[in-house]
This record gives sequence, structure tokens and C-alpha cells, in this order.
Amino acid sequence: MLPLLVAPEISLFFSHIKMLSAQPAYALARATFKRAQRGLFGGKHIQFGNNNPFSKKKTRRNWLPNVQNKNLYSESLSQFIEVKVTTAVLRTIDKKGGLDKYLLETRDKNLFSEKALELKSKIINHNNRQARLQAKAVSVAETAEVNVTSASAPASA
Repeated sequence: MLPLLVAPEISLFFSHIKMLSAQPAYALARATFKRAQRGLFGGKHIQFGNNNPFSKKKTRRNWLPNVQNKNLYSESLSQFIEVKVTTAVLRTIDKKGGLDKYLLETRDKNLFSEKALELKSKIINHNNRQARLQAKAVSVAETAEVNVTSASAPASA
């Protein structure tokens, strides 16, 4: 049996620290190329195959995803976001009803990119911040209303 490399009291001391992994939080079905991490590619990859002409001489080739540079409007952030996006994802965004709905309704593991997860977290944080501000404004309005009604009510003695 191999000796312990770390004393038990030290391992208990560091047991509360969560180990960070270099791998993304979502599992990828296959290796993605780096360019797909900087845009919304929707799981599209470079595909490889052969040209098969009449002469039957096979030549190796690849098919790249149809990537477009687009400025997509985010309703939550009230701004245009420049992003590289495939035409398949553009159709999905139209189907869902906008960039925000696409990002919020799609699971993290199906977004397949760091850029998409970053945009999704920005939108969620902005929505949470707006909800907190709205709740605070409502509570301030209610306390002001209570103060006005209590000040205008005659004192019964």
C-alpha cells in the first residue's frame, strides 16, 4: 500500500475548498474548434469528407459552418451585441423570439460556447438587478403611502 502524501489533518483542513476544473461545466459531445467558443455556433463543427468526381479520384476536403457577423439586439440590455453566429442559430433565434429568449430558454450544455454563457449570465444578472430595483421602488412607495395616510389621519384620543 502506498503511503499517504498528505497528512489527514491537512486534508480535513482543505476539504471545504472546491477544486476547480479546467474543463467547462457542460459536457461536449465532441471537440469543438476554438472559433466556436467566441460566437454562437449552436454545436456546428467543421465536417470532413471527400469530393467524388466522375473520374472517381477522391480528394479530401472540409465543410465550414456558415458563419455571419451580426449585430443582434438584446431587449434586456437595451443594446446591440456584435457576435459571430451561424445561420442555423439565427433561424433558432427568430423561432424563439429574440436573442434574450434564445439564451434564457436554451440549456447551458446546448449552447456550446463560452461567449453564449457569458451573454446569458449578463442578461440574467441585469434582469435580477432590475427586479431588485423594482421591488425596492415598490417598498419605498408603500412606506411613503403609509406615512402620508398616518400623517393625514386625525388623532383619536
